[in-house]
Amino acid sequence: MQESVGKTSDAGSRRLVVMRHAKAEHSASTDHVRALAERGMGDAEAAGRWMRDHGVEPDAALVSDALRTRQTWQQVAAGAGWDEAIAVFSEGLYAAGTDSAFDLVREVADDVRTLVVIGHNPTMGSLAELVDDGEGDGEATTAMVTRGFPTSAVAVFAVEGSWADLGPGTARLDAFHVGAA
Repeated sequence: MQESVGKTSDAGSRRLVVMRHAKAEHSASTDHVRALAERGMGDAEAAGRWMRDHGVEPDAALVSDALRTRQTWQQVAAGAGWDEAIAVFSEGLYAAGTDSAFDLVREVADDVRTLVVIGHNPTMGSLAELVDDGEGDGEATTAMVTRGFPTSAVAVFAVEGSWADLGPGTARLDAFHVGAA
């Protein structure tokens, strides 16, 4: 089942796209080197197509340096037709809690208008929940609350102001997508 609700805003605001990595294998020699499962590859590519179809065109991507998040980015970029080279792979995002994830986003240059962040739960779900001002698309908000933030979940937010000012309640949820369950 696929669920996609809301519509992305084309206002002059910045866009923050928060995504949890796609479905990964259950085990590997370390957590850091867990690869995407076959289903995850397809889900990530489908999420990229969904973002492309909703007008998401990132200037930059901040991606955890774990194997499964790097592979998620590769598949998303392939599905959307984006340049993979815009990604920065962050060791800090791999182990980041919500406060650290906010700090990493606040460091993004102001010339970046659209930023995709791909990381891990519980941090990505918490980031999406906390940044939401509660004034966005009602269907998208309901879907995010009821579905949680499963693998391949994508939340698209409008952000007014500088990345440096991003914090709890400072972004409006415009769209939410969850791939195959």
